[in-house]
Amino acid sequence: MKDLEGKIVLITGATDGIGKATALALAKRGAYVTIVGRSAQKTAKVLEELESASNNQHLDSIVCDLSRVAEVKRAAEEFKAKHSRLDILINNAGATFRKPVLGPDGYELTFSLNHLAYFQMTHSLLDLIKATPGARIISTASSLQSLGKIDLEKTPKDISQSGLRAYGTSKLANILFTKELQRRLGGADATANCFTPGMVRTSFGGFGSNQGLLLNMVFRLAAPFAKRPEQGADTQIWLATANEARAFKGEFLSNRKTRMPQKQAMDAKLAKELWTRSEEICNEILGR
Repeated sequence: MKDLEGKIVLITGATDGIGKATALALAKRGAYVTIVGRSAQKTAKVLEELESASNNQHLDSIVCDLSRVAEVKRAAEEFKAKHSRLDILINNAGATFRKPVLGPDGYELTFSLNHLAYFQMTHSLLDLIKATPGARIISTASSLQSLGKIDLEKTPKDISQSGLRAYGTSKLANILFTKELQRRLGGADATANCFTPGMVRTSFGGFGSNQGLLLNMVFRLAAPFAKRPEQGADTQIWLATANEARAFKGEFLSNRKTRMPQKQAMDAKLAKELWTRSEEICNEILGR
């Protein structure tokens, strides 16, 4: 099935896990897929694997350290130099850390990678998105958003919280970002949604990394029940391609169905304020 021929796709975090599974699925359907990865060597290797497995030569890659806002903007500009449209943007890259630390831009690293990278990439590509009929933006959130709490003054540089709480806060930010993005798209023929893949057996988080004694034990016990990456990617792929998915706008989904997030995620005023604060932070980092 080559129903996506002519569609232009950009996926961050596509060198492993559900991002890689989504990239392969869309490549097999004929899309022109650009993957974004941090390691040049790994990104080149995955690109070769995708080309071989999909028999699609219309694939490309961009190497980018998503923890740095300037790098995210540079990657977006690199993409725009090659494309005049963007049918599908998938903000999928993310990380969780045992203990929060300040990243290279001076902001908490989980917040930088999981929220500011989504924000800056999307913000930099909004002109292409708005100019593309039926464009879709899908961001990977998490059910752990329920653990998050956003304080616009404290959160961006807060390294006093636990790693798990920092992750939950960044995923809460993904939902608020999605809702405000959809509002700002206004009359544009574009949709923005986010989703939780559930627990997926990948190298992310507790699978293959040290998250501390308690969390390591939880992940080991949960491992037999975790989804394969292809299963975790199902809602992501569906939101990116299915006709019926166009009915969803600014929603948080799980297993192709809307899900009610925590109370803070439903605060429209906070969503606007988070957008403004994120814009201020990115502009400050970029020296504007």
